[in-house]
Amino acid sequence: ASYPMVKYAALQGIPTAVHEANMIPGLTTRMLEKHAARIMVGFEECRIHYKHPERIVVTGTPVRGDFFDMSHDEAKASLGIPAEQPLVVSFWGSLGASHMNAHMEDFFRLEAADGMPFHHIHGAGKSGYAAVLKALAEKGVDLKDHPSLQVREYIYDMAPVMRAADLVICRAGASTVSELTALGVPAIMVPSPYVTNNHQEKNARALETHGGVEVLLEQDSSGQALFQTAAGILHDDVRREAMASAMAELGIRDAAQRIYETVQELL
Repeated sequence: ASYPMVKYAALQGIPTAVHEANMIPGLTTRMLEKHAARIMVGFEECRIHYKHPERIVVTGTPVRGDFFDMSHDEAKASLGIPAEQPLVVSFWGSLGASHMNAHMEDFFRLEAADGMPFHHIHGAGKSGYAAVLKALAEKGVDLKDHPSLQVREYIYDMAPVMRAADLVICRAGASTVSELTALGVPAIMVPSPYVTNNHQEKNARALETHGGVEVLLEQDSSGQALFQTAAGILHDDVRREAMASAMAELGIRDAAQRIYETVQELL
């Protein structure tokens, strides 16, 4: 929708700027590259994907300010989780994903059988919540017996939950990537294969190359694989801290300020 407006403005000599949140430029960004005065990107690594590097400004992607209202330990305390107990947070988007939720049902069963070695909050999504609860009951997992496992329809208090997390299991959309890097939280990412130009895998691979993420493709995912990968990270403090540091190195907390300054410079 932005293409005709930005192109026409540029042809009229009006200053223009676009922001690309994904690691690689989408179709509209590629079409506007020769017209826009500035292209704002999320990470330094994005530069290689553009033909006009002199127009690129690394601003990051803005993250809600309330993500930083509390420290990691304060956020945990607000959720009633002991500081020494690792917190896993998992979600597949607001509507969920039935295929991935089915894997998480096996994940929960393995957690329960292992004595719940960590606290876990899962957002099943509006379309998958009832099915997950039914499947867990059929697998003999009664949530009343496992208070450390919370299965929610939707995570409404995402800011403190993400801030308190020691490991996140999720897709690799641009907003989620920006939040995790700004917070410095390691992740297991299962990129959605149902997006244009497979951009989620490219987002996730960039974080993996930097050392902050473990990537599992959807076709290779299972409850067992996800559980073993999560347990491997959470039981290795050195590895987890290295992943967290790698994510924090990529994070840009002042993205809104950088975008503002870029616009001011153009004006």
